[in-house]
Amino acid sequence: MTYYPTPRPPAPRSGADVAISIVVLVLTAVMGAVAAFLGVFSLAFLDHCPPETCSVDGAVSAVFTALMVAAGVGVTGLVLTVVALVRRATAWPYALGTFALCALTLFLGVLGYGAAVG
Repeated sequence: MTYYPTPRPPAPRSGADVAISIVVLVLTAVMGAVAAFLGVFSLAFLDHCPPETCSVDGAVSAVFTALMVAAGVGVTGLVLTVVALVRRATAWPYALGTFALCALTLFLGVLGYGAAVG
């Protein structure tokens, strides 16, 4: 007779971890949407930009590079957070790291835009 051990039940899911992860990821998405709106809005009024002190191409490049990198970081962080939640591991550090890296990326984009516009 072969003995098969009973499978262990999955680890309990932390409600606080799930809630914190979801809230931080939603805040990250809202931050990205606001940044996209403000970035495109700031580019709409570059027609008064004097060519001696202002680079329209640099401003466009800074805004769109920051938005694309932040979107990539956001999607990667979302995937890592969801994978951690499915595995029932602690996920909130991934969500918080995603928020922080997206905020840093967008801040660097603002600095790049400021440097290009003068």
